[in-house]
Amino acid sequence: MLDIGFHQGASLHSHTPQDELRMVAVASPQDEAYSLETLWHVCLHLQRLGYPVVVLDGTARESEASPGLQDLLAHEPWSVGAGLGGRVDTSTLAVVPAALGLQALARNPRQLAQPLQLLQPLFRRYAMVVLHAPVTTLASPLMAGTVTAPLLIMMPGKAGVVSSYRQLKHLALHAGLGGMVACVASSSESGQRQLADDSLRSLRECASQHLGQQIRTSSIQAGSPQDLQRLALQLLENACTISAPGAASALPSHFTAGIPAHIVQSH
Repeated sequence: MLDIGFHQGASLHSHTPQDELRMVAVASPQDEAYSLETLWHVCLHLQRLGYPVVVLDGTARESEASPGLQDLLAHEPWSVGAGLGGRVDTSTLAVVPAALGLQALARNPRQLAQPLQLLQPLFRRYAMVVLHAPVTTLASPLMAGTVTAPLLIMMPGKAGVVSSYRQLKHLALHAGLGGMVACVASSSESGQRQLADDSLRSLRECASQHLGQQIRTSSIQAGSPQDLQRLALQLLENACTISAPGAASALPSHFTAGIPAHIVQSH
């Protein structure tokens, strides 16, 4: 036999269809408390819908004490043999420090049409990757070749409108990307919901007039399971897919055989 690979059947892996990895992006605001709580709840709803999620946290830097995406991309020896097994635990949320790793992908030394393709072999056991990172990171070449609209999570009121408009403008000017916005009302009081609706209307008008964009918006109540599930479904609908960077990604190796358990934090 003239098969080239680790064993006779290894070359057949390059001809088998590879599952595409879904990806969504969530911008991190300066005031992250409300944003993070909403993000965790939405991710848990996605997992309940049958989509195991891994969050790449672009606000957390990898370190020796807290390894993450940078180490996975570098194929460090410590990753050998430390995997999660054949199934992903959907009872917890996997969060991977990723600030430096995402910066490395944005530099794209391999000049891939989609730099994020390198994530597919690393996280193919998950159904969805959530990139949680500052707008400056999402507006870099990192998102080249993708069509997803990053989610912005805002609070009702003038300050929330101004902050979200600045983020939308940054995405539009530097990456040619649109955005979708969820406004989180802190309570079910009619005044709070009305303020959220008014804030979103102002934001839509600004985006239409100054950016030429028709943005998708959603008003949700903090802690409402129905609203959070609706937002999760909207994210799922907005997700793009990441395919493997090439046939070589189908071959088994020490760094794609499993995701190192000690870089994953549970939430």
